Amino acid sequence: MNLTLTKHHGLGNDFLIVFHPGVEGDDALGELAARLCDRRRGVGADGLLVAESAEGKAARMYLYNADGSRAEMSGNGIRCFAQAVAMRRGAEEGSAFDLASQLIETDAGDKLVTLTAGGDDATIEASVDMGLVRDLVEPAGWAALGCNPDRPVAHLSMGNPHSVVGVDEVGAVDLTELGAKVPHVNLEIVEPGPEPEAITMRVHERGAGITQACGTGACVSAHAARVWGLVASNASDITVHMDGGSAVVSFNDDRPGEVRLTGPATYVATIDVEVP
Repeated sequence: MNLTLTKHHGLGNDFLIVFHPGVEGDDALGELAARLCDRRRGVGADGLLVAESAEGKAARMYLYNADGSRAEMSGNGIRCFAQAVAMRRGAEEGSAFDLASQLIETDAGDKLVTLTAGGDDATIEASVDMGLVRDLVEPAGWAALGCNPDRPVAHLSMGNPHSVVGVDEVGAVDLTELGAKVPHVNLEIVEPGPEPEAITMRVHERGAGITQACGTGACVSAHAARVWGLVASNASDITVHMDGGSAVVSFNDDRPGEVRLTGPATYVATIDVEVP
């Protein structure tokens, strides 16, 4: 099987994207994702995004983690996906990118993505209407973390499950050890600042481990930070600093809990692979 992939990253959170791969079913696509995303024996990425046609939409996005498991949503992934669609449309028109807005269907619902030119020829800026941050029940096995009861904790959904913990210093936490205790959720640790309307976040992602950035994690962490008072409760835009760079989470106070995520997506390469 011969496939043409494009590789993109959103703040170092990298994805392979394939249009109409000719492979069907979660098991087969999950196996393909695990093979392609392996950083030593494959191409290497945090996840595989599969694009299919969707009536009345720019495309349908399916997301598979690096371990082959399926995920509902990725804030960085959907920006990369939108860039790949913009490249595909642009090629048909003889341009690098078609920056028209895109309505993308995902397992977490339809998401509107607005595109603008980025700081270089390989980068675009994308704003994604992410929808509502919702509360979740405490995930199974949470007690295994032994989290200090004085630490603020929030279990939240952005279409996918997150647990957010406030800490004094994100760099002092063994996130690999903690994340391994709750591998079925995305675990974020956050500290305030360094700017007044900013937080610093690190993440251990379900199905991928520690990643450079997490878009849905940035959204729920910014939401939790407002609730906890790490930033002003009426802050309309919160900058989220992550290992791979920074994104901005914006709030619509006319619809409490609704957020928009803005950040870059960068094209890396087009790769032709033969999959046995």
